[in-house]
Amino acid sequence: MISTVNELAAEALFVSCLQPSECPNRETVQDAITTMILRYGSDGCAAVVAAEFGDHPDVAVRRMAWVRTELTEMPVPRVPVLR
Repeated sequence: MISTVNELAAEALFVSCLQPSECPNRETVQDAITTMILRYGSDGCAAVVAAEFGDHPDVAVRRMAWVRTELTEMPVPRVPVLR
């Protein structure tokens, strides 16, 4: 379960508009994750990530590396429950 939550959080942060240059704090990252999950849902986040890796793999790899770094420095992200 935790790895699934982490994967969903990573995909949601990846599709957010946050940039590494902004040096976002924990609250900003959490808010971005929540917003993207509520906007796109888990399948939508995954689809956007897949599209980016297909269209711009060099940029997507760097962005996902940043996402993973951000999430390793945080406790397990909170993920909204969709009903």
